[in-house]
Amino acid sequence: MDINSRKNNIGLLILRVGIGFMFILHGYPKISGGPENWYSLREKAMTAVGLGFGFTFFGFMAAFSEFCGGILIFLGLGTRYAAALMLITMIIASTLHLTQGDGIMGASHAIESGIFFLALVFIGPGKFSIDDRYCNQKN
Repeated sequence: MDINSRKNNIGLLILRVGIGFMFILHGYPKISGGPENWYSLREKAMTAVGLGFGFTFFGFMAAFSEFCGGILIFLGLGTRYAAALMLITMIIASTLHLTQGDGIMGASHAIESGIFFLALVFIGPGKFSIDDRYCNQKN
């Protein structure tokens, strides 16, 4: 591995670990909140995208994608799949903020996170990951 490739992979590791850790912290209260929390978590969001059903299921999926997806991205395991799931969650979150009138600044965290997850789907986890070491997923 040449020096530039090594630096790029270290940078990707820092991004993955940092964002993954923050989503673990962000998702833990949601996943541990239970069905009542999952329902209220997604009622407005799913209505904003035109779905008037399954609020508890979609709330659980959002909490699951943030918490478990954060763990997977942190570890670099199933990274592209976790990033895709989290990207969908961020699209829904962005839509909710924008339809509630929060404007671009209110939706900025979800949009920025979505951009990161979209890039991670294409880039992959990098050399310093479980995917690269054991799953033979090449970048």
